[in-house]
Amino acid sequence: MVVCTLLCVLFFSCNSINAQNNYTNISAEELAETLSKETIQLIDVRTPQEFSQGHIETSVNIDFLSENFNKNIDVLDKTKPVYVYCKSGRRSAKSTEAFKSAGFNKIYNLYGGFLNWNGKKYKIVK
Repeated sequence: MVVCTLLCVLFFSCNSINAQNNYTNISAEELAETLSKETIQLIDVRTPQEFSQGHIETSVNIDFLSENFNKNIDVLDKTKPVYVYCKSGRRSAKSTEAFKSAGFNKIYNLYGGFLNWNGKKYKIVK
């Protein structure tokens, strides 16, 4: 009972933190489902070298570590949701603050990043 209560508290705490940051973590399955139904703004925030080694089809590479990151995301459509990912989900989670500051209201972060996507054997392109 104590373990269940603790897990529930942790789960809801994590979701609250994400809500404060104005982004939602989504699973690889949820992203695959969304991609099968609609065209989305899918941003890979990894380096160009990482991107060239394989990426999710239709994603656009905007390097979070680039000095032009904020300028590059500013040209995206802020009225539409944006989906972001990196290698493991940490850089993309950090990048959501820049998306929020740029005026995006709906930001989705691929939980576990490209490693999770690739591990589930979803399609990648090189």
